[in-house]
Amino acid sequence: MKIVPRVRVEAPVNPTESLAKVKLACLNIFADLAFVQEGDVLVGEGSDLEHLRMLLRNQKIRDTARGVMIRNRQGNATRFHLNKQAAYAGRVNFGAGAPLGDLAVTIEDGDLDALIDRVAESTLGHRLSGTRDRTGGT
Repeated sequence: MKIVPRVRVEAPVNPTESLAKVKLACLNIFADLAFVQEGDVLVGEGSDLEHLRMLLRNQKIRDTARGVMIRNRQGNATRFHLNKQAAYAGRVNFGAGAPLGDLAVTIEDGDLDALIDRVAESTLGHRLSGTRDRTGGT
């Protein structure tokens, strides 16, 4: 049985915002989220990190993402915030503190080091799990 990562995204929905647009912001980063609303917070859960991986690669911010994930890991989880407006535009931005609130992301996995190596691989070939990757980076 393959163990899949668990992704949880919490997004505040302000009275001036469209619930559909906040959902879209979340789905632009994590494609398979299923949503429930808890008061004024939209909570999405899923397991697919491939779209996030592709965005990090296309935006050339893998090392930044890797640093954020490593710095914020606790046990088998890592937590970070993404800018909601950037996510709505299909971009990953780790800047927190936006006036309308941020997307609070928690990713859990039994082998978090391997997950970070896969989603935000080092452009310098550094690995958290196993041996050093000698493919170099882009």
